[in-house]
Order: sequence, then structure tokens, then C-alpha cells
Amino acid sequence: MDRQNLTLMTDLYELTMMQGYFRHKDRNETVIFDAFYRSNPCGGGYAICAGLEQVIQYIRELHFEQEDLDYLASLGIFDSDFLDYLKNFRFSGDIYAIPEGTVMFPREPIIKVIAPIMEAQLVETAILNIINHQSLIATKAARVCYAAKGDGIMEFGLRRAQGPDAGTYGARAAMIGGCIGTSNVLCGQLFDVPVKGTHAHSWIMSFPDEYSAFKAYADMYPEACILLVDTYDTLKSGVPNAIRVFTEMRSAGVPYGLYGIRLDSGDLAYLSKEARKMLDAAGFHDAVISASNDLDEYLIDSLKAQGAAITSWGVGTNLITSKDNPSFGGVYKLAAIQADDGSFIPKIKLSENSEKVTNPGNKKIYRVYDKENGKIRADLICLADEEYNEDADLLLFDPLEPWKKTFLTGGSYTLRPLMEQIFRAGQCCYSSPKVMDIRSYCQSELNTLWDETKRLVNPHQVYVDLSQRLYDTKLALLEEMSRQ
Repeated sequence: MDRQNLTLMTDLYELTMMQGYFRHKDRNETVIFDAFYRSNPCGGGYAICAGLEQVIQYIRELHFEQEDLDYLASLGIFDSDFLDYLKNFRFSGDIYAIPEGTVMFPREPIIKVIAPIMEAQLVETAILNIINHQSLIATKAARVCYAAKGDGIMEFGLRRAQGPDAGTYGARAAMIGGCIGTSNVLCGQLFDVPVKGTHAHSWIMSFPDEYSAFKAYADMYPEACILLVDTYDTLKSGVPNAIRVFTEMRSAGVPYGLYGIRLDSGDLAYLSKEARKMLDAAGFHDAVISASNDLDEYLIDSLKAQGAAITSWGVGTNLITSKDNPSFGGVYKLAAIQADDGSFIPKIKLSENSEKVTNPGNKKIYRVYDKENGKIRADLICLADEEYNEDADLLLFDPLEPWKKTFLTGGSYTLRPLMEQIFRAGQCCYSSPKVMDIRSYCQSELNTLWDETKRLVNPHQVYVDLSQRLYDTKLALLEEMSRQ
């Protein structure tokens, strides 16, 4: 994880194509690639963009070291003049992107790369690897936090993550999605996010009895004393011993802070309600009841519906792996090639599946908000030189079912350009916010969604529309392709 140069973190065909461009095309030919995804993860109504800071770091460090070139030479498929060219390889193009923490929807560009074809081709794999993973986990975290209805969610899935990188960058993404803290200390150090945790069953088992274990822990950490009560018997032993320790702390005048219990097994709804009665009867009305044990957004939602007396949740495996939807599905497609006069010639990918037909050309995105309540009405993908006046009427239509239309009168909506420039002529021109600032921004973004879009099952899908010019360009290319 300490290695910053990830240049060889790529698929072999990126390099073989680069050698092909080197041999058969103008290596400085400028192209546009779009990274986007086709469907929201977990059957949801939205996704959260995450990972841009790591993409920036990757692009900044993009270069071939001598050991990289020696390895490529050892494969026996790359010519010496091509490898000589790679010695001075650097990214020199432009990149536009949706900022981290932004709510996003299918088919709209997350990242747009405008660069010489050699450069734009090489960065495909790493961009997708980084954005796909972190966007997936940030989205999953946002869903889990939504199910918790304001309760704190702690991410603690490091031991179940698919390796150190996935555990650490996944925790970063989970924080962006809304978690209040992570158990991952390395993530806390790298990204300045809160780290949280209690103790394991082994702590209890290592002492002669449960009370002694609780007492020792409370003596050390009175400001953050959450006791795990299910090692032996939750209601007959764990909760009574926790109450005994809390009572002694109170009698001794110990200035305790956050305190309470954690449940990690059994019927969490029943146990939490019974534990709440016991804690309240002892006068500990502000004692926290936290829970863990293979939680996800659906189980948390169910426990809420059952009246579980839980106000803090620890979510591990199902969050850090997005267990029910373990991949994001982002793709990276050629959208345009620059002509000699500087204009961009739109390119399109056809498919038997209509949803896989790409949107051609040099594009940008406007987000359309209801002016009265600030909620998202639609996203509008248009060509890069198109401008709109919020005082003018706006007609939106579904590009897959164009008879579905929405008419917005001038003055009833606002527009926001969604993408920001990240690199200009190979130099980064964007400053990444801190993770906790991205988290706050993400919460404001989620507030622009209608409740119907945030629901966990069968959510309303936000429309991603095309401008008339882009739609006409796409149809013209489809017609042209059909004649070939």
C-alpha cells in the first residue's frame, strides 16, 4: 500500500493497444473517454461518487520506472522503441469529474478524460478499479445509514474485507457515505477520520469472570465505556454485570461520558428491548444500546420496524464487501476523436442491448432542481458547448422512451453543472476536500433526493435525459451505422 506508482496496475491489453497505436496511429491524436455505469447498485435509486482523490494521486504518479520497463521487456511482446517511448511517459491531458460525495445516476459520465490516445487508453483500468470500488462502498454505506434513520453507523469490516487496500479505502468510502467512524486505525491515520471500537469476547474470557472484565475496562475508558454483554448470557449475566459497573461508577462520582452496552448475537429486537427496560429501571436512561452481528440495511430496517431499542450500529462484512452486490459495474468508453480543426468527431458503441449503446461526443452534465424545494428533477446530459437559461422553458424527455416528457416553465427550476475540471494539460487544478468535509457534502447531496428515490425497495428512478442536440447526434450516428 505504500507504493504510490501504480502504473502497471493495468490490464495487459491496455499496453498492447498502446503499442498498436504507437505503430499504426498518431500517438498524439486526442480522444475523449467517458467512465460511467449503467445501473444503480443494490437495486437502489442512486449512487455516491467516491475515489477521486486516489485517481488524482494515480495520475500524478503515472510513470514507468526502469524495473517496470525491464519486466515488460521480459514478456517478449513489446518492441524496444516502444519501451523507449515509455521511459518519458507522463499524463498530459485534461480530466473532468463529478466531485466525491455527489449523488449520481446511470449513464452519465463520472470521469471524462481528454488526452492523447496513448494516455487515455492506459488509465482506463486504474480509474475503473478505484472509482468502482469506492463508489460501491460509499453507496452501500449511504443505504445502511438511511435505514438507521439518524442512528450512528460504525464501519468495522476490515477483517472481512478483500485485502488491506479494500479494507482501508473501503472504510474511507464508508465514511463518505455517512458512517460516523471506523475501526480501521490506518484509515483514521491516512484520512483523519474518527476511529471507534470497544472490546472483543476474548477480553471477557481472559478474566476470571464477566464483572471483573467489565470493571477493568470501565476503569481504563470511562469516557467511552461500551460493554459487550453477550459472552455468556445477555440478560441473566451480561446486562446485570454492566449495570453493576455503571452503578459503581455513578456512586464513586466517576465522570463517565459515552457508556452503554453492545449486543452481538441472538434476537437483537427482543434482547435490546429487554435490556432497555433493565437499564431504565436502574436509572441509566441515557445508556447506549449498540448492536452488531451481520447487519445490513435490510436487517436494520426490519429491527427498526420491530421497535428494537438500538441507537448505534456496528456494520462489518455486509458493508465493507457490499455483500449482496459486490461489484459496481462502471465502464470506460471512447466518446470522441479530435479532428484536425480541433473539433471532436463523436463516436458511438452499438449493442444488441439498448442500454449498452453509448452516448457520443464531448459532453457535460446539468443537474436540474425544483426551485421551490431544492429536490432533483432530472439530470441532463448535453454537448459541451450547450448553454441553458433558467428563465427559459425547459422540455426534458426520456432518451430510451422519448414519448415520456417533462415540461418545466422558466423560473421554476435551477441548473447546476455537475462536473469539475480536475487536470488541465497534465497538471492537477483541483484540491480534494478532507474526507469528513466530503461526508458533510454527501449528506447535503442526499437531502436533494426525494424520499421515493431513497427507499430501499423499488425506489423511484431519477431520469437522466439527453439534450435535443445530443439525442439527434446519437440518432444520426445510429442511422449511419445501420447503413454500413
